[in-house]
Amino acid sequence: MRKLLLLAFLALSVCSCGIYSFSGTSIQPDVNTVAIEYFEYKALKVNPSLSNELTEAIKTRFRRMTRLEQVDVDGDLTISGQVTNYTVSTAAVTAQEVAAQNRLTVTVKVSFANRKHPEDDFTDKTFSAYADYDSTNSLDAVESTLTTEIVEKLVEGIFNATVAQW
Repeated sequence: MRKLLLLAFLALSVCSCGIYSFSGTSIQPDVNTVAIEYFEYKALKVNPSLSNELTEAIKTRFRRMTRLEQVDVDGDLTISGQVTNYTVSTAAVTAQEVAAQNRLTVTVKVSFANRKHPEDDFTDKTFSAYADYDSTNSLDAVESTLTTEIVEKLVEGIFNATVAQW
């Protein structure tokens, strides 16, 4: 009986604070909406679908992991950004000085505004993620898989920085 009462007390105390949730977010109770703007593509190397993929992935994360209603403009929270870098570099070299692995890196610059709690705002915060692939593959052959993996990492970082405050 004591364990049941303790469990009930803990459940009520976690629910009653209104800021924290089991999804790891710390959204203030007076914040109800989020506007996620389209992430412009500003990198020199072109990937025509990356901006849309990143923007939609962020929207999906917020839809699944928060109670916030998504609006087009004037949200309590506003997230905007741009893809600033999309590069391929050598990640590992063989003894014969030939690339064994290549690395695709994507860098995004993000701005976050919280109209209800401006102390949480940040401007032009950089997030970067990468994925390695065997140099025997062409980028064209693996690009779709790599960008999906990279977008997941970027979304995790952006989500944590904006509403989980990690």
